Amino acid sequence: MNWLDQVKWDAQGLVPVIAQEAASGDVLMFAWMNREALAKTAELGRAVYFSRSRGKLWFKGEESGHVQTVHDIRIDCDNDVVLLKVTQTGHEPGIACHTGRHSCFYSRLQDGEWLPVDPVLKDPETIYK
Repeated sequence: MNWLDQVKWDAQGLVPVIAQEAASGDVLMFAWMNREALAKTAELGRAVYFSRSRGKLWFKGEESGHVQTVHDIRIDCDNDVVLLKVTQTGHEPGIACHTGRHSCFYSRLQDGEWLPVDPVLKDPETIYK
């Protein structure tokens, strides 16, 4: 059996993916992959996702330069979530979020509201042109 056949794809042919920084253990982002994106990620050693809004493959960093080099690809016990252990490149420290932050998980629930607690490392206006 092909390793891709062991993944439990949803009704749209997608699987949720978590990108975790290999060195720090920080959770950087959540995204989706289709079969082609996961195969390309394994082949190239760089994160390739599926953009649901654009309906196409999204090579992480294709616009921003913030590429994710993939060191390890894992799947959970139910075969329905993928974990990538990555090094985020393109800026030091690595920027994974389109808001210019290290991680997409930069807001914390505090006193009944979501408050941003991580700094913007680079203005998104200068990242995306």
